[in-house]
Amino acid sequence: MLAVAALVLGVGVLVWAYQAVTPPPPKICGSPNGPPVTSPRIKLSDGRYLAYKERGVPKEQAKYKVILVHGFDSSKDIYLPLSQDLIDELGLYLVTYDRAGYGESDPNPKRSVKSEAFDLQELADQLELGPKFHVIGVSIGTYSIWACLKYIPHRLAGVALVVPVINFWWPSFPSELSSKNYKKQLARDQWKLGIAHYTPGLTYWWLTQKWFPSSSILDRHPIIFSKQDVEIIQTISKIPMPDEHKIRQQGVYESLHRDIKVHFGKWDFDPMELKNPFPNNEGSVHLWQGHKDSLVPFEMQRYLAQKLPWIQYHELPDSGHLIIHHNKLCEAIFRSLLLGEERSVSQNGVPH
Repeated sequence: MLAVAALVLGVGVLVWAYQAVTPPPPKICGSPNGPPVTSPRIKLSDGRYLAYKERGVPKEQAKYKVILVHGFDSSKDIYLPLSQDLIDELGLYLVTYDRAGYGESDPNPKRSVKSEAFDLQELADQLELGPKFHVIGVSIGTYSIWACLKYIPHRLAGVALVVPVINFWWPSFPSELSSKNYKKQLARDQWKLGIAHYTPGLTYWWLTQKWFPSSSILDRHPIIFSKQDVEIIQTISKIPMPDEHKIRQQGVYESLHRDIKVHFGKWDFDPMELKNPFPNNEGSVHLWQGHKDSLVPFEMQRYLAQKLPWIQYHELPDSGHLIIHHNKLCEAIFRSLLLGEERSVSQNGVPH
């Protein structure tokens, strides 16, 4: 009887463990039991669909065509405080899209850093944006932009990386610098990042278990927000966002969890070994970083910018992680990228 009981217990533990680490299947948009498709989409070469949103002046009249890549727990409906006057002045046509697994874009079970660049390129081609276009990436969405610099640099007219999330395991980072800044993260985030990098198969379990805090950003821990971030959040909270519920509608694993696994996993290249995509100054690359960003260590961004001197580095003294949502800073990012305007930054983080 003891042997039978032990066997039953052992089988039960194995079943529980399997269920704990195995994410449920995604609820794919347009499928019989999935959310409805309400946005324009393109069909990619591998059969997946990618949802997008167009903003700004008509494409045929645009002086600048920009694709902006959203960050973590966001979507093509990302809030961008761009005034109509600025859009008209720049002659700006802007495309945002749901990255794989987010919003109304089909999940990609083979999602990688590289695949994201080619999703973006296919979007540009099907929307007929021309041989070259500008790209802006935000937060963890910048792994798509690093991939563009690696795999499709010939398609780029200009690049902006806004608070690009660091992968502590990029080979060119000195081990002491990586270790120092890794240990500054909250314990829950050290575990999250370590699991995503070394044992990615346990990522779903870690981020859904209830025994320990698992992620400061998923928990919206107040420590991750600077004073300016809090002010921005208060402003955004007053703006209606009727489609916000769509961000995770196909499941948290294919959207949020896979983002973490891909970004903090092992890359096929080291960003700090990239070559200047604009050797003749026919375009420019910008990196924007808040000094008070607790999610992305400014010390590591400084090191990266030193290794890649062709990147124009902008560090904002009193800003945190949400600078793309600050009206003056968002305008500065677009002006710098498209017009080459360099503006000094005051102590409150506002260009003047």
